Amino acid sequence: MSTPWLPLTQPEQLTDLAQASHEQPVLIFKHSTTCSISAAAKSKIERQWADSGLDLPIYYLDLLRFRPLSAQIAEQFGVRHESPQLLLIKDGECTYDASHMGIRLSDVQAVVKQ
Repeated sequence: MSTPWLPLTQPEQLTDLAQASHEQPVLIFKHSTTCSISAAAKSKIERQWADSGLDLPIYYLDLLRFRPLSAQIAEQFGVRHESPQLLLIKDGECTYDASHMGIRLSDVQAVVKQ
């Protein structure tokens, strides 16, 4: 099973996904399409997704095309902007935040199961 990326392109989607996170946690992956570290992190997520056991919506944000959305995410969820960055939104709040090579789906699993 490939990673079920959902494009994050509109500010309204942040409101919707924050509301949806009260029913089920939601992931946001912030990706810089020109950064090799970001490409490696995205590839790592894609390789590990099928075995992760995670059945969550995962949104993909192209930072270069939608930079204002990245700033809105940082403000709305109280996290420092980084790239690449993986955020877990649960009950409308960011409960997991990792960047660069610190991004691990096993860590996400542990937080989801809490």
